[in-house]
Amino acid sequence: MSPRRHASRRIDHPSRARDVRTRITTSSTDQDPMPINAELLPEFDQEMDVTRRVLERVPADKADWKPHPKSFSLAHLDQLVATMPGWITRTLLEPEIDLAAGAGYSNQSPTALLEQFDKLVGEAREAIASRTDADWKSEWALKMGGKVLYTSPRGAAVRQHINHIVHHRAQLGLYLRLLEVPVPSMYGPTADEGWGR
Repeated sequence: MSPRRHASRRIDHPSRARDVRTRITTSSTDQDPMPINAELLPEFDQEMDVTRRVLERVPADKADWKPHPKSFSLAHLDQLVATMPGWITRTLLEPEIDLAAGAGYSNQSPTALLEQFDKLVGEAREAIASRTDADWKSEWALKMGGKVLYTSPRGAAVRQHINHIVHHRAQLGLYLRLLEVPVPSMYGPTADEGWGR
């Protein structure tokens, strides 16, 4: 069956989708499969660009605002989103992350967090670009106080980190809406902004 016909078949389960993507990627006899980092970098760049647009909108005078008593404050959510690209670098360069060793949340200015975000994105991009396919398949662990929460191949962990950033970025977008701050275009227009910027 040709790659085109594989791609058009209905996928009923995520594992089958991965199998089909693997067959499509590896079925060509004319060229080698695209390296994992080359495939991931365009998505990483797009998601970090969108994330930066959201971070740029965070107001400095609402640091302690929360939509609900159980929610993160705006400043803490801003800090989380801005620093999460650092998780990608650490996942690719270190054997584990122990959450108990984290410094905890503090109120930083949105301007300082934007600068930190830019630095961490640059480091993460460099780490992604420098990894071999074998590196992506090596094991990594997330721990809490020395207790292993889970292990996974580095590639799966990095993909989860990107998804995690997108998740909290969406929360941040909701905070902006509730604070009457114009929400930037992300995957498409918002009520405040059209396509792109």
